[in-house]
Amino acid sequence: MSKAPAYKYLSGFGNQHSTEALEGALPEGQNSPQKCSYGLYAEQLSGSAFTAPRHDNLRSWLYRIRPSVCHTPYTTAPSPGLVRSFAVGPDSDCQSTPNQLRWSPFELPKHDGVDFVSGLRTVCGSGDPSTRSGLAILVYLANADMSRKAFYNADGEMLIVPQQGALHIQTEMGYLYVEPNEIAVIPRGVRFSVKLPDGPSRGYILEVFDRRFELPDLGPIGANGLANPRDFLYPTAAYEDIDNTSYEITGKFQGQLFRLEQSHSPFDVVAWHGNYAPYKYDLRKFCTVNTVSFDHPDPSIFTVLTCKSANPGTALADFVIFPPRWMVGEHTFRPPYYHRNCMSEFMGLISGGYDAKAEGFLPGGASLHSIMSPHGPDQATFDKASTDDLKPVKLRPDGLAFMFETCHTLSLSRWALQKDQPGGKMLQDNYYQCWTGLKKYFDPTKKEGKWGSSSGTIGGIFEAMKNMSV
Repeated sequence: MSKAPAYKYLSGFGNQHSTEALEGALPEGQNSPQKCSYGLYAEQLSGSAFTAPRHDNLRSWLYRIRPSVCHTPYTTAPSPGLVRSFAVGPDSDCQSTPNQLRWSPFELPKHDGVDFVSGLRTVCGSGDPSTRSGLAILVYLANADMSRKAFYNADGEMLIVPQQGALHIQTEMGYLYVEPNEIAVIPRGVRFSVKLPDGPSRGYILEVFDRRFELPDLGPIGANGLANPRDFLYPTAAYEDIDNTSYEITGKFQGQLFRLEQSHSPFDVVAWHGNYAPYKYDLRKFCTVNTVSFDHPDPSIFTVLTCKSANPGTALADFVIFPPRWMVGEHTFRPPYYHRNCMSEFMGLISGGYDAKAEGFLPGGASLHSIMSPHGPDQATFDKASTDDLKPVKLRPDGLAFMFETCHTLSLSRWALQKDQPGGKMLQDNYYQCWTGLKKYFDPTKKEGKWGSSSGTIGGIFEAMKNMSV
């Protein structure tokens, strides 16, 4: 892993940040003076409607050497790895299946010159960016820097999860250095460029077409816990003054790529202020909540960020992690329970392993359990967890899994599903077999079951508690 640059950051999720690379570049007391300091242009970047409620109103003011409008007309660009429509039909880009799916690690490019943008591949998604409804799940598989290139996404906000290799991200607002075990969020419309300091790199992306990522409500947890707002870091202003060169800017618009050219750097913002900006977060700072008595809590307690839907309490998308943590539940089946869910669950693995699968789920791979498709621990995990000595255990100190969960039904891209495609080649055809070995233990003549008497069950504990004297 390369050494992280010593960048300075601004802390605080959703704060009204102010930063300038030259002293006095930010105007005092107003946003758009007749003449900006240093001969700069004032440009507003709006992430919400002007009349959005104050708590949802997103905008930043950028003070730059040239306004963004100085460029050639857009032209269409090849986008073979992206899906324009998630509609399912005989001639569509997507297919549907309720089967439980698992992919081995997605392969890195075998030829040189694949940068972050050309390495984007849609795995699955739903909805339509033109109506600002739905989401997409992608992977990036890259081995080259973006040189004199920039990218922005007009379709939605992107949550980037590096798995292999750090990302050196230059944005209009400044620099972010993001390594595995960290995430970055790039808001809709913000231009950025990616360099790969560790060489070939791989990771996952959750793109939401509607709204934005927010911190989840904590409810009875209280004022503290999970992801703390102060640990989210925003870039400080850093500009380039480069002229008489060719810069290629690619935009994602309605699922398709378009390109333009300009003769100066797009990273010419000398100062900015506002609450609409890219940020990073170190997942190792997540304050995990877990049971200290019995039973396996629902995975919603591991939510880092959420994108709300119009239905209160139901997310368009949740970003959930399964970090190293102590497992201390007594008389409890500690791995995740068997489950049928009204939500779709896409999982990835950054490092180590995952406590519901003894083998087959590998770093750089993924799984998808669609709405109401059953899933849960494999046979080896069930057998072990049902007979383990329930001592306190630090679960996978070097492991980190995550989940993108959504209330939408996800359609699969042909790239991810068909065997003649690079993603489809990674599908594990025998994934279903991890459950076929689950045995029948039922015996109507033995209430205590195979693993001991009723005193070892929650029912037995409650019965014993009734008989205890106070």
